[in-house]
Amino acid sequence: MTSAPPPPFDPELAAALDAMKDLVSPGLTLEEIDTIRQGPAMDLLGAMDLTLDGTFEVEDREVPGPEGAPAISLLICRPVAPAADGPLPVVYHVHGGGMIVGNNRVGVDFPLAWAEELGAVVVSVEYRLAPEHPYPAPVDDVYAGLLWTAEHAEEIGGDPERIVVAGASAGGGLVAALALLLRDRGGPRPIGQLLMSPMLDDRNDTPSSHQMAGVGVWDRTANETGWTALLGERRGGPDVSQYASPARATDLSGLPPAFLDVGSAETFRDEVVDFASRIWQAGGVAELHVWPGGFHGFDGFVPQAAISRSCRAAHLDWLRRLLAG
Repeated sequence: MTSAPPPPFDPELAAALDAMKDLVSPGLTLEEIDTIRQGPAMDLLGAMDLTLDGTFEVEDREVPGPEGAPAISLLICRPVAPAADGPLPVVYHVHGGGMIVGNNRVGVDFPLAWAEELGAVVVSVEYRLAPEHPYPAPVDDVYAGLLWTAEHAEEIGGDPERIVVAGASAGGGLVAALALLLRDRGGPRPIGQLLMSPMLDDRNDTPSSHQMAGVGVWDRTANETGWTALLGERRGGPDVSQYASPARATDLSGLPPAFLDVGSAETFRDEVVDFASRIWQAGGVAELHVWPGGFHGFDGFVPQAAISRSCRAAHLDWLRRLLAG
């Protein structure tokens, strides 16, 4: 596929990306997975103050995994002094990492910030990683963690009728798959799904995936690495489940209201825009933001940029409206 040049990055983001060029590269191969997993980022995650200076009580809890599979770890963060009486909303968080890296601390600063502002319980799930644990292991773990959270919501101070599922990148893709699974299996229905730059399509063949090859963060090479780790030789072929690659779903009706966002200058742009459009075409509810000049994960990498502040404010605003409904 021939393509036009990539859209320009937002000036603030471009400057930050240039400063990070020795630390962040767009591509990633299967041979580099172990190196990434052992990098300094994992040590930084371990040093995070998950209590937010005493705002949250933090617990790691092992709960039953899928049938025949190991237990899974849930990070549970409860407000120490909630502003409201009674059960609180629950944000069920699924971390990113291309299906191949990360743990339940990755990206949890986002839902913790929402929970501090809105008064909510955060549950962040740890799932098995590919390639050691290919599909369906990751989504099965995410599904099992959600079932436990819904069944035990009151025990952790949460409201089982007010669960929001949220994730970024691979976590956003897993949240989209989780929503499909819950719909099709008649499971608990979240009140909303928040998909931040979600990884939705194993085919890796959109115009934006070609435009952004070798540019920014998480390009076509990295995307092929993540999907191949998850699916092996099936990646891009005819026999890929919608619960592995949600863009494969032909029926997007009956899903919880969705918030989707993505940068205009990232690999996932076109698959996210298409997914939102098909939710609308199926009669569903979706809010879509395409952040001009945003690269993948820009709001996490460059949180001080004006566009990042707007992005984070949009997440919070949508959640506030959802919980008020």
